[in-house]
Amino acid sequence: MSTTDTDTAAGKEAGTPPEGGATAEERELGAAESQLSTAPAEEINIPSLGPLGWARWFWRQLTSMRVALLLLLLLSLATIPGSLVPQTSIDQLKVQDFQERHPTLTPIYEKLQLFHVYSSVWFSAIYLLLFISLIGCIVPRTWQFVGQLRSRPPAAPRRMTRLPAYTTWRSEAEPEQVLAAARKIMKGRRFRAHASGDAVAAEKGYLREVGNLLFHIALIVLLVSFAAGQLWKTEGSSLVTEGGGFSNSLTQYDDIKTGQLFNSDDLAPFGFQLDRFTATYERSGPQMRTPRTFRADVTYWDGAEGASRKTSIEVNKPLEISGYKVFLLNHGYSPVVTIRDGKGNVVHQGPVVGLPIDGANLTESMVIKVPDYRDKNGKKDQIGFQGQFLPTWVRSQGMFSVFPALDNPTLVLTAYHGSLGVDGGTPQSVYQLDKSRMKQFMESDGKTKFARALSVGDTMKLPNGAGTLSFDGVKEWASFQISHKPGDQGALIGAVVALVGLAGSLFIQRRRVWVRAVTGDDGTTVVEMAGLGRSEYAKLPEELADLAVRLQADAPPAPEAEADPESGRESTQESGKGSDENPSKDSSPESASDTADPADPAEGARA
Repeated sequence: MSTTDTDTAAGKEAGTPPEGGATAEERELGAAESQLSTAPAEEINIPSLGPLGWARWFWRQLTSMRVALLLLLLLSLATIPGSLVPQTSIDQLKVQDFQERHPTLTPIYEKLQLFHVYSSVWFSAIYLLLFISLIGCIVPRTWQFVGQLRSRPPAAPRRMTRLPAYTTWRSEAEPEQVLAAARKIMKGRRFRAHASGDAVAAEKGYLREVGNLLFHIALIVLLVSFAAGQLWKTEGSSLVTEGGGFSNSLTQYDDIKTGQLFNSDDLAPFGFQLDRFTATYERSGPQMRTPRTFRADVTYWDGAEGASRKTSIEVNKPLEISGYKVFLLNHGYSPVVTIRDGKGNVVHQGPVVGLPIDGANLTESMVIKVPDYRDKNGKKDQIGFQGQFLPTWVRSQGMFSVFPALDNPTLVLTAYHGSLGVDGGTPQSVYQLDKSRMKQFMESDGKTKFARALSVGDTMKLPNGAGTLSFDGVKEWASFQISHKPGDQGALIGAVVALVGLAGSLFIQRRRVWVRAVTGDDGTTVVEMAGLGRSEYAKLPEELADLAVRLQADAPPAPEAEADPESGRESTQESGKGSDENPSKDSSPESASDTADPADPAEGARA
């Protein structure tokens, strides 16, 4: 991205003069520092007054690191309202409840599109700008990095003493022998090395830039995966009673949300049947009523003619089939009833699903509608039942269950007759009974409203021979979420690659090492080694010292240099004349290297 990376502090420590007055040595050091990063140099140019100039300026700003980081931060902040404010794409009922409770905030939130954050104009703008910024950053860096891989490390600078890590000694080995040994050692340590004149140039740490590029490419993969998941997603829920099943078609969903590019023909052919639901609860202690077992045993099939298989679905253990995930969400009870009209004919038989009104003890609101009904005289009528189902009812505790298990299942109902309001074709909720055109049955005294509490096996007789309702038993139901997001696998791969790339860009250091071997005035070979890192690489002196020790096995220090301190000082002074030219560096690391023992490469590297 378009920021200038500071490869090393060596230039600053050397007191580099302005560009117009740079010396040849300093220009050579600049070449040694070049291309240690794929970040293009920042050019400070004032755009010309015109559309083209402003367009170029805007593009440079958009593809810079600071803007990309800013957009990434804005994208993270933009998800906060989506977590705090109910979203229409997730739960429409919660949105309606929020709007009813906050009539003042609702118009403001609607104008800001806070009820559908992830499809809002401002969120999409941030998303797209970040996508464009990342692509604009990666493409030029990739081509530049490919060019660096095809090129060779730059030649050694003339004044190697100016580099942050440096050591030197004299050896009786021939310069060619020293350079050949140095090249072999560098390649053995996985450096890219080549001979350039009287020196060997080596470089290592290219994986740092690979990690940097991988990280940014992974971010693009994540963005594309998230976009694909939203455009082609399928997410719905279905409530299934024991013995019932689900088939993956639009009519089988109780509610469904799809992406803009969804096609019903894309639904995979699979299904499952709920064989049994098992739930047990803690019966004492501070965690009383907490589920201990919460499992749905199902039989599923993949494809229209797929073989049936059995499995269990538990919380956080979904069924994965045909790229879909089936999650277990909720659980409740379905009382099994048989309703007979006034003529004794069965007009309804089977389980009835209630609406939970107490999440802890599973008290359910019950509504039963019978539109095709005849009284004892054979006259057509419509009848409805309303009440509650209580898994564990204690009469003294009121009309609520005291425990979620089926310890004392009780069905409390009252009955109405008249018009259910279903003949007009207007859709109604199965959990609500419209009593505006209905009358409640009364007891024989004509004053008391009719109601009964039924245990399993009991039968409720309606007044005036209007019919009966039998409470035959209880089945359990479970609600499932069926989700399909095609970008999930890509997002997972992108996240893993991003972590790997980030680790590589943080922990791998790119550095260069030069070894020069020339014949000195006394006939011995003067060996110089220096290193330069892309950033503040603290282990560079240690690595250079280790390489120098290895090289001394093939180019041992000359005996005269070890025995004659004057010879050592002369060698060091020859390679450090720059300190005389710039007296202000007397306290710099190069001055310290002038007093170091040249026969000790570790000490020279530390200096």
